[in-house]
Parts: sequence; structure tokens; C-alpha cells
Amino acid sequence: MTLQKTELLTAYRLMKTIREFEERLHVEIATGAIPGFTHLYSGQEAIAVGVCMHLADDDYIVSTHRGHGHCIAKGCDVIGMMKEIYGRADGLCKGKGGSMHIADFDKGMLGANAIVGGGPPIATGAAIATKLDGNGKVTASFGGDGSSNQGTVFEAMNLAVVLKLPTLFVYEDNGYGEHTGTSYAVGSDDIAGRCAGFGMRAEKVDGADFFAVYDMAGDLFDQLRRGEGPAALECAITRFYGHYEGDPQKYRAKDEVATFRETMDCLRNFRKRVTDEGWLTDAELDAVDTEVMALIDDAVEQSKAAPPPDVSEVLTDVYVTY
Repeated sequence: MTLQKTELLTAYRLMKTIREFEERLHVEIATGAIPGFTHLYSGQEAIAVGVCMHLADDDYIVSTHRGHGHCIAKGCDVIGMMKEIYGRADGLCKGKGGSMHIADFDKGMLGANAIVGGGPPIATGAAIATKLDGNGKVTASFGGDGSSNQGTVFEAMNLAVVLKLPTLFVYEDNGYGEHTGTSYAVGSDDIAGRCAGFGMRAEKVDGADFFAVYDMAGDLFDQLRRGEGPAALECAITRFYGHYEGDPQKYRAKDEVATFRETMDCLRNFRKRVTDEGWLTDAELDAVDTEVMALIDDAVEQSKAAPPPDVSEVLTDVYVTY
């Protein structure tokens, strides 16, 4: 275990922030105050944090429709994110992107994406830029098990191998592509194996184990930074809520989510590991919990009070002007 105490606290704070951000959204969305579709990341926190803790602001990531966790893990401002989801003028994207289109280029977050499998081609393009610049930077794309079936994703992985690009393809296999089970929709039932078929190193880890994700992601990023070409990481995990907020989840077995909350909670696993090993105390973790809850309360309060974009802004930021 190579992480220092401050790094362990950072990891826990990030995962806890993601969890409470999503849990609060689950409550607030029910009030009708938040526009648009929202897809919660609760349950998958260890993946975003385990990957992004290896990245600097000028490394790039591309997210998915379930992107809040990736944004927070990459360092995006939590209050600015909440304002964006509420559609406020001073949100990260001026209130025009909402939940599925948050981006923050200053943090290397190239955007969430409502297109299934839309991220890998963008990350591959960014990786071409970093390779041409020779700056030693890396990119990572996140995608669910459903994205692993997309032709554009296959093309992106093939191109990354051919050009030996510094990009990591992260697959968060939470068991469902929208409402369809992985075992039904992924023919090989082995996303990492499918990626390896393109000629890249591909590994699989327990997505509920922060330490497993962190260690493997670090090893793979080291490979990328050495110029040895792309890699893939499949993380087996679950999600605690439906595909979208309001999803009745009739496709899930009775008590499935309740069972997974007991057996696959990455925060619970983390807390047990670090306290059992004597790396952190419950008191230190409880203090982080208190700070995070105060942050989320502040983010919601500010978002509710902030103004929406002015009508004069409706046609701005639609097209890029060169």
C-alpha cells in the first residue's frame, strides 16, 4: 500500500462527495426543481476516484451520461456542478449543459456525453494531440457495458492500438446497458477479453474495491506514459439506482439492490479496510463526512438561489467561432 494518509483522506473525501452529491440529487429531483434527465453514479465511486487520482488537470477524460462522479473525481467544482444541474447562469456551462453535458476544460474534463459510446472516439482524438505534442499526458474514456458493443468504440480502440496512443479505455460494467443485462447483450461476456482482441493490454478488477482500481489504473497509466500504447480496464460493479431517475427498475431481481448495498458498497469497503489496517480512524472519516455534508447543503442552497441564464443568452455558445 503506497498511499499516504493525506491521499487516503483525499480518496475517501472524493468518494463520499460523489455519493452524497448523488443521494441529494435523488431527493431534490423528486421536487421537480431540476430539469432534464439525470443518471446517478451512486455505487460506482471507487472507479472514478481510483482512475482520476492518477491524473493532473492537463490530462484528459471523457465521460458518459452518468458523469457526475467522473467530474468530481477529476476536480470539477462541486457547487458549479450543482448549479449547472439546476440550470443556473453561473453553473460550469452557464446552465446550458445540465446533467448530461457538464464539461470543464480547465480540469481536463472534456465533457459528459449523452451518446452511448461517444467518449472513446473523443478521447482517442485527444490522445493523438497529446502524442503529437510529446508532453507525456494521457487520456481516459469512461463507458458502461453497453458502450462496449458500439462500432465507434471498436474503431477508436483499433486506431489507438495502431497509433500506440496514450489512452485508457475504462469500462464500468454495472450489469445493465440501460435495462438490458450484460449477460444478454455482451456476446463474449468478457469486455476485457474483447478489448485484448484489438491488441492492447486489458485488465479486469473489482469496481467496489478502491485499492484494486487505484493500483491497476496506476500500472496502466505508467504504461501509457512510457509510450507503450493504449490499455483497457474493465471494472465489475453495480449501480444503486435505476438507469435514470424515475426508472421503476422492473428488470432487476427482488432485493437485488438491497443486497448489493450490503455487499458491493465501495465506501463501506474502504472504511473497513483503512480502519482495520490502522491507516485511518473512524473519527477522521466521520470528520470528512461532516465536511462533505456541509458542502452539499451549501451547493443546493446556492443553486436554488442562483438565477437562470438570461433569455438573451439562448443563441450564444451554440457554435464554435474560429
